[in-house]
Amino acid sequence: MASTIFNIQSPDLSLFSCMATPRILLCGDVLGRLNQLFKRVSTVNKSAGPFDALLCVGQFFPDSLERVDEFNEFIEGRSQIPLPTYFIGDFGVGAAKVLLAASRDFANQGFKMDGLKICHNLYWLKGSGRFTLHGLSVAYLSGKHSSDAQQFGVYSQDDVDALRAIAEEPGVVDIFLTNEWPTGVTNRASPSDIPPGISDSFGSDSTIAELVAEIKPRYHIAGSKGVYYAREPYSNIDAVHITRFLGLASVGNKEKQKFIHAISPTPASKMSAAEISMKSTNTTLSPYSLAQDFQQTVHADAAKRSNDSVSDSQYWRYDVSQKRQKHGAGDGHKMCFKYVSSGSCPRGEKCHFQHDMDARDQYLKGVCFDFINKGKCERGPDCNFKHSFQKEDDSYSNRRRGSENATNNRSKECWFCLSSPNVESHLIVSIGENIYCALAKGPLVQDHVLVIPVEHLSNTFSLPPECEIDLGRFQNSLKKYYSEQGKEVVFFEWVSKRSTHANIQAIPVPSSRAAAAQNVFNLAAKKLGFSFVAKKVSNYSDGRNYLRTQFDRNFSFYYVELPDGTILSHLVEENEIFPAQFGREVLAGLLNMADRADWRSCTYSKEEETKMAEEFKSRFQAFDPNE
Repeated sequence: MASTIFNIQSPDLSLFSCMATPRILLCGDVLGRLNQLFKRVSTVNKSAGPFDALLCVGQFFPDSLERVDEFNEFIEGRSQIPLPTYFIGDFGVGAAKVLLAASRDFANQGFKMDGLKICHNLYWLKGSGRFTLHGLSVAYLSGKHSSDAQQFGVYSQDDVDALRAIAEEPGVVDIFLTNEWPTGVTNRASPSDIPPGISDSFGSDSTIAELVAEIKPRYHIAGSKGVYYAREPYSNIDAVHITRFLGLASVGNKEKQKFIHAISPTPASKMSAAEISMKSTNTTLSPYSLAQDFQQTVHADAAKRSNDSVSDSQYWRYDVSQKRQKHGAGDGHKMCFKYVSSGSCPRGEKCHFQHDMDARDQYLKGVCFDFINKGKCERGPDCNFKHSFQKEDDSYSNRRRGSENATNNRSKECWFCLSSPNVESHLIVSIGENIYCALAKGPLVQDHVLVIPVEHLSNTFSLPPECEIDLGRFQNSLKKYYSEQGKEVVFFEWVSKRSTHANIQAIPVPSSRAAAAQNVFNLAAKKLGFSFVAKKVSNYSDGRNYLRTQFDRNFSFYYVELPDGTILSHLVEENEIFPAQFGREVLAGLLNMADRADWRSCTYSKEEETKMAEEFKSRFQAFDPNE
């Protein structure tokens, strides 16, 4: 048996007959109740142990001043912690004092991804990282999501970016620890298994969902919701192993929900291919399949590049010279992982980290991001990337610079590039990492919006994976928003060979007229002398994959996504006349608004447009994926 989950209330002692696998206890929010926690741990350890370690998620420190003395009994050594304990919930009463002292301790200086020692048998997993615990690969994100800048208790974009770098490294992560639940984890789960009162928005974090979809751990452990929830295992895209999500209640909760759990997994590194790919009969589809469908790794080509090192004089990370091309506000010498790994950053000038083309070049040559960013890598010899800067490839460098300069010049003239002086920013109603949403100029109807990639691309089929994920989120959010108003939505994109910046139009139509949309589009197509190819799909991912099979970059292309899941597409021949306003004109006919078919006859003053945008933002706020 490769991996076993068991109930510690009535343990099966036969499970412990094999001493090869580590035995790990997991705990939810401790809230400073160390007496109650370790009394329970000691009992379990005697009856079903010995266990190798205890991992705690959710708030570890007290939730009130009354528990500080009890907590300090253990921190100051007057009470004993029975086994090695690791925690990530670095917030609560007294946290700052304890953690600041630990940070200043000489023994904790340097890189300590395997935990900063607080006292005997107690270790703080700071920020984010990955380490090996009794053969198990453990990744973690400490703190909780917050826009407030605090020293302790919250995680930063730096922490998230570091985890994304970890996700690209080879090897399966056995355990992933987070304080908060991921948005969407209850999707595709059996409704009868979901605890009462659990909503996908309460205490959930979309960033965690994105990370877990990228990391694909075998076990994901979270706290902070105050309930126990063991989700059915789910399969992963682009990975053969399954993932189990476990949410744990808080220590001493009044509802007596389970706050401690035990697992005994064989490390993935020691499992055979057959063992790690085994699936139980209750395995479901991934709740994050939208995110996983478009995952790619940016290191695929990096490992093939040059191994030559450079002299100390080339340590440009510390040399703010003219050859460095920086963008963004900058944060010392820290690099933006988004820019270094992908070549672009949607935050642009608002980014707090360096956008360095030299760093980007080194990254593409296989140099470790941590080494580029910090001058040192925590993983040392275990890292699979290079820890020395590589020689400059002049031809490659010049080609990259020329390409980026051309893109910059093009984006300055583009109406949809956020960096362009021509962009009508007052119409923008939501900005995401890779996609933004704006009201249409001269809208056909109220709430007529455009969904636009931040990156300057001629069509949405050229989107990188992270953009595709955000696109799906925006479209789903708009569907929910329009549905609340008793409306459906029609999406369409016109991809001309002369297109400059991709955009998808979203036009709401009353539910009573939505069913007639397909017939109206087919009639309009017949008048122009062509027929749509129709395809019914069940979800966003299948639809996008299907459209890619229809798209040919050598031709213009038009498609419509109808409310019932039907996709109409048409590949436009070289000499075929196809009106650029086709979709708008068809929907104007459907809605009996022939006088609004031309957007130029529906323009408003800037003041009116600004007011419309503010009103839309107010209505859309509850549905906005970026809120």
